[in-house]
Amino acid sequence: MINPAIVIAALVTLTPYLAAALFPRLVEHAAQALPVRVRLFASVLLCVPYLLVASSTGTFRWGWFALYALLPVAISTLMWQAKHRDTARDGNWRDYLLLALLGLAIDLRWFEPAWPPHLAIFNKILLLDAGIYGLLVVRELDGVGFDLRLRLRDVRIGLGEFIFYTPIAIALGLSLGFLHLHAAWPRLLPLGGAFIFTFLFIAVPEELFFRGWIQNLLERRIGRSPALLVTAALFGLSHFNKRALHFNWRYVVLAALAGIFYGRSWRQERRVGASAITHSTVDTIWGFWLR
Repeated sequence: MINPAIVIAALVTLTPYLAAALFPRLVEHAAQALPVRVRLFASVLLCVPYLLVASSTGTFRWGWFALYALLPVAISTLMWQAKHRDTARDGNWRDYLLLALLGLAIDLRWFEPAWPPHLAIFNKILLLDAGIYGLLVVRELDGVGFDLRLRLRDVRIGLGEFIFYTPIAIALGLSLGFLHLHAAWPRLLPLGGAFIFTFLFIAVPEELFFRGWIQNLLERRIGRSPALLVTAALFGLSHFNKRALHFNWRYVVLAALAGIFYGRSWRQERRVGASAITHSTVDTIWGFWLR
């Protein structure tokens, strides 16, 4: 049975994410029209999805409510400070502190106990919303390329890097015993549905985080190629606990290698959409034929 509160919570959670991706100028201008204090404290509204879900499922806890209410405001305040420092253009410790906090919280699932197990994805998207609001709306970080109004060139770049990566990944993955070929041909509808879900809820959030934010900021500090390699390594390490009880070094190696091609895709025109196409194509093919 459909729970109306959870449906409303999902819509509220997705609205900041999709609005920033599809109407970036509109969101930017609307935020700039607000007084500074309102702009900083508006992010407290990100606690609403938790309130709706927790109240309707009997899992409400005041501690988690306070976290989802106060953390976005703290992020916005931190990013306001980062914006007004001399090192704002090249990034400063506040940016990296925020990225470390968001990355660890999602990867180590710090806040997922706040949610019923089948609704834990709310945590990931709400933290993404907080990062989007802090870094893109309040801090106004440039060069991110978070624009999902896809162009034909985004598709060409994304699929081009996928073609470059695929033979290397298959050869290495099969030799390491990480990949296993499956001959079954899936129906078109499940394949398309898997691609769209992966694109929106896995590829775009991860590409925004690793390429639009981390690689973008690192390029300003250490240069284009080192930033690509460091970000790819961090992306690989973020998979250390996937599909294994212990350190999954095979996954780390394949993900780090993939991160190089995702980073190449993003940096060609600094478009998250392009690298998300590479990423979601890789994940969809892997899920149907190679897992």
